[in-house]
Amino acid sequence: RCHTCVLLAMFTAFKKIIKEKGQEPDELERQVSQALFDLEQSSTDLKADLADLHFLSAKEVEVGGKKAIIVFVPFRLLKSYHKIQLRLVRELEKKFSGKHVTIVAQRRILSKPGRKNRAAKQKRPVSRTLTAVHEAVLEDLVYPTDIVGKRTRVRTDGSKMLKVLLDPKDQ
Repeated sequence: RCHTCVLLAMFTAFKKIIKEKGQEPDELERQVSQALFDLEQSSTDLKADLADLHFLSAKEVEVGGKKAIIVFVPFRLLKSYHKIQLRLVRELEKKFSGKHVTIVAQRRILSKPGRKNRAAKQKRPVSRTLTAVHEAVLEDLVYPTDIVGKRTRVRTDGSKMLKVLLDPKDQ
């Protein structure tokens, strides 16, 4: 009986992750989906907001010697995630023992039309350009804070460094 309950809980937790073309979620994505499901079950203030939310994938990256988890969500659900992002990220960081958690929308980059891939179909939207997608991902990474300025510094060896100035009232 108890084994069936565990299987049922795992099955319902998998509804939180939607992979494309039947791909299997990896261990980290399973843990994130289980954490979201547990939060939905236990937290009364997040329950209504988390009910219709899901995510596409999760990746673990190392930033400055510390691990961070990036959760990719569908672009259409990003506003819904933003409503509860502060509470959700705080709870997920507790569950993942102090790792940073960020929520980023999954966006598509369309290649620049050229001689080989020119099509008589629609013009490429500005929101699908490489630059626009990178800017939007940067906005997602620093979400509760606003970006007030950017400086690109070119070093003598030719490498570029982008300095991002955040809103001082949020720091």
